[in-house]
Amino acid sequence: MAEEPACWAAWTTKNVRSGPGGVLTVEGAKLTGDLSVHTTWTGSEAILTVQYTDALDWFTLQGSPKAVTEEQVARDLHQAAVNAVKAGGGAALA
Repeated sequence: MAEEPACWAAWTTKNVRSGPGGVLTVEGAKLTGDLSVHTTWTGSEAILTVQYTDALDWFTLQGSPKAVTEEQVARDLHQAAVNAVKAGGGAALA
């Protein structure tokens, strides 16, 4: 019996300048400045993280993970997170 191909994808957008108020993380940090946004889609959920661009530590964006079963929806969620970071105001996923 053949195995089904893995259903996953990942996207990273670097050098996203946060708007005033930055973004909120699950870990309790508020990040501001030059950030990178990363989304991993597992086939059943999207996990969104942020970091100071080129730093080592990643932080989970407040409101992540999200239940997502379609790759395009996960990609759209990634772009929405990038836009939210740019807007600032303590950005988090709704």
